[in-house]
Amino acid sequence: MPLSEAEKWLDHLGSCSPCYSDFSQFQATYQRRRTRTILAIAASILIVASLAGWASFLRQKEPLVTQTAVLDLRNRSIPRGTEQNPAEPPLEVSRAARHWDIYLPLGSSEGSYDVRIVTRSGETVAAISGVAKLTDQVTHLRVEVNVSSTQAGTYVLQVRKTGAEWSSYPLHVE
Repeated sequence: MPLSEAEKWLDHLGSCSPCYSDFSQFQATYQRRRTRTILAIAASILIVASLAGWASFLRQKEPLVTQTAVLDLRNRSIPRGTEQNPAEPPLEVSRAARHWDIYLPLGSSEGSYDVRIVTRSGETVAAISGVAKLTDQVTHLRVEVNVSSTQAGTYVLQVRKTGAEWSSYPLHVE
């Protein structure tokens, strides 16, 4: 009730103890209801914010950006079979990289290529095929590789034109 309407009752409330007691109970009930409403709204906001944070955390477990690894073999010597040139540092690739851009050694031709990653003992970790294309005098092979479950360490990257002999390169998976 607006104060202008309550003005005629103020004198009575100030002098009548039972009416003032009733008024105080009404006022206390109103304050409790208002406090509960505010707490319910605050709890709802907190629950929604927590759920949004949890959903965001779950989405971040997947990489937001697909990583690309570039493996440049253009200036590497071309070893055959399982031989490797010990003077060359290993190629490095992250386990998170799913797209591999392999620049094949100079003079490599276009066409179908096989790529595999093997352990030093010769066990195959991953095997993929792709088609190399010549662009700006560079033979470029793009393959999709999933080594996310592979342990970090040193492996051998083997590349060959389909049906030809393997060329091997040291590879370090991080």
